[in-house]
Amino acid sequence: MNTNHRDQFLKRARDSYSVMGILNVTPDSFSDGGWFDDLSTAVAQADLMISEGADILDIGGESTRPGSTKISAEDEQARVIAPLTAITSKHDIPISIDTYKADTARAACAAGASIINDVWGLQKDPDMAATVADTGAGLILMHNSTERDMPTDILSDMWAFFDHSLSLAQAAGVPEDHIILDPGIGFGKTLEHNLTIFENLTQMQRYGLPYLIGLSRKRFIGAILEKEVDDRLIGTVASNLYCFAKGASVFRVHDVGENADALKLWSAIEGSQ
Repeated sequence: MNTNHRDQFLKRARDSYSVMGILNVTPDSFSDGGWFDDLSTAVAQADLMISEGADILDIGGESTRPGSTKISAEDEQARVIAPLTAITSKHDIPISIDTYKADTARAACAAGASIINDVWGLQKDPDMAATVADTGAGLILMHNSTERDMPTDILSDMWAFFDHSLSLAQAAGVPEDHIILDPGIGFGKTLEHNLTIFENLTQMQRYGLPYLIGLSRKRFIGAILEKEVDDRLIGTVASNLYCFAKGASVFRVHDVGENADALKLWSAIEGSQ
């Protein structure tokens, strides 16, 4: 586990902003399933995203779209470890592992990942909190209500979820300054839930931690703009700029170049005021 990469990413999240490039090495992710599920295409996509301005790559081996097939930790590692190793041997860039499985997280950190991006906020695998602490990795805690009844008050549900996740992290000995939060746009949420989160996004600052936004190409954009998944770039960029203005500092995206340019321009204009 590269502590320099971890600290580099966490510092940018606190002091500036970061573009996180999505690398799904899966056959069934919602917008790019099967595109990068062999080693050569995965590394080529990593090369492209880095050339376009990615500050960190997020590698995932199991789709989290509704109705996706769950896989074992062994199968997940068979998908992610080879591209992770190849990319870290070629590029000096932080790597995040998108997993809720402790065994995969530990293996990925041994292979060079420095951030663990847990879409279940330490609440799915009872060994995950200890794994984060043992590896020393940075941690992204995402709110998720996919496998529960739709909450009526999404904000109260999110705060309660984060409180529990943070308590698990603290009990395991994960330093608070290693943690980033993610409201989990689209994960077990209706369009109205997502819009409520956007409206109240500045409340994420109640924890005093940086927060990530992952809304690239998501269904709410299609619902509002009546666009199919491959035609949601403008909606993604517009939504990310709104979140940037509301205090988000990490932006998880498929289309790195366009989002990086938009954020760079917005930052320059804001800085000139």
